[in-house]
Amino acid sequence: MSDNSEKILVRYYSDVLEEITVETLWTEIIDIQKGLYKIDNIPFYGPDFSCGDIVFAEYDEDEEYITYRNVVEYSGNSTIQIIVLDEDIDVMQLRNEFENIGCESEGMGNKYFVMEIPNHLNYSEIFKKLSKLCSEEKIGFAEPNISQKHSSEK
Repeated sequence: MSDNSEKILVRYYSDVLEEITVETLWTEIIDIQKGLYKIDNIPFYGPDFSCGDIVFAEYDEDEEYITYRNVVEYSGNSTIQIIVLDEDIDVMQLRNEFENIGCESEGMGNKYFVMEIPNHLNYSEIFKKLSKLCSEEKIGFAEPNISQKHSSEK
């Protein structure tokens, strides 16, 4: 990472894990004096923000880490969580299919990944593909942070 990067700690309740979760995320420093950071990777377990959002974070004595406090500005990007249920699906191939239409993803293990839907993409076709795979019981998916724009495009 560059000199303009900083990891911040995020503590939140995860619906995926059904417990309080701690995650560290890379950020781009926007204004260190004001505590402003731009999220630079896709959150795994579902906080209330997405990659590209600008957040306020400050040093927390108890956590001994720069710690997320709140979102200052939303990017309009959305985060989708996907778990592959069908053992015959090649997870990397599925991730590549979404990447080819502009959706980056980050995986954990060989059955779970999170995907970013950039603000400029229309969510309609992506949602149709996810819904079809879900109805065929090939995947399960959740929308822990869906932008207003993408929500209206379903």
